[in-house]
Amino acid sequence: MLLPPGNYQGRTIHGDAVQVLPLLERHSVDLMVADPPYNLTKSFNGSKFAERSSDEYERWMRSWITVAAQVLKPTASLYICSEWRSSSSVQRVVEQFFTIRNRITWEREKGRGALANWKNCHEDIWFCTVSDEYHFDVEAVKQRREVVAPYRDQDGKPKDWNEDAEGNFRLTHPSNLWTDISVPFWSMPENTDHPTQKPEKLIAKLILASSKPGDVVLDPFLGSGTTSVVARKLGRQYIGIEMEEEYCLIAEKRLATASIGDQIQGYSGGCFWDRNTLSLQLKQDRPKLRSTQMQPALFEDRG
Repeated sequence: MLLPPGNYQGRTIHGDAVQVLPLLERHSVDLMVADPPYNLTKSFNGSKFAERSSDEYERWMRSWITVAAQVLKPTASLYICSEWRSSSSVQRVVEQFFTIRNRITWEREKGRGALANWKNCHEDIWFCTVSDEYHFDVEAVKQRREVVAPYRDQDGKPKDWNEDAEGNFRLTHPSNLWTDISVPFWSMPENTDHPTQKPEKLIAKLILASSKPGDVVLDPFLGSGTTSVVARKLGRQYIGIEMEEEYCLIAEKRLATASIGDQIQGYSGGCFWDRNTLSLQLKQDRPKLRSTQMQPALFEDRG
């Protein structure tokens, strides 16, 4: 079915981003989170993305970024994921369209070892804005970190840290180096069969920092639906585009679950927790039911 131009908020759209993006309302998106195929040969549910030359990969990047730029508001922000091989290509393309604010590096602790090289265990996320007028809420993404060697003032009171029954901790401003992310594994409720699934905690940081409740969040390479799921849990509108029908169905299943419980592993009490502090989080991460039921997502098929 060929979709007419229009408003597709709250929908998972089955189709190619290059073809679907021009159908979205111009200047209607507040935040875009994009996890495009890296310039690696990889199979996605039978569809294969083949490694290309840097020039060819940049031409492909430009093909969808050109149309994506048209749907972003002048105040919008965007995050684009990459890995070290293609990171320079991503930078060269996005700086032609947007202002690059930062490059986030996050530790992806999973990965195979290498006998003749260093193990690759990190990925990049490029933070960009359409203009100099953009939203960024640093208070929404503070991190709760354990204080190992706490200082006290002359009266014996904690100095720049807090002390409670759960231990000594400090709420810190986030940096562009993230070491508190756990890649979804088999026992985590968010885990799916998607080969490059991003953690909900990671996407939550991006959405909380660069959007407000009710804002529209777009993911042109939705995959298993993490961006839409987290947007819904955090009270944002969402639009997801995905080429593979099976992944669209997985996303819809996850969205149905997100309407019942809005917990995000590693995020509670209004802050992000360090990795391996699950025993503390469990006191606050009990499932909660929404007082109001959100509208179910609609699955659109492009033939």
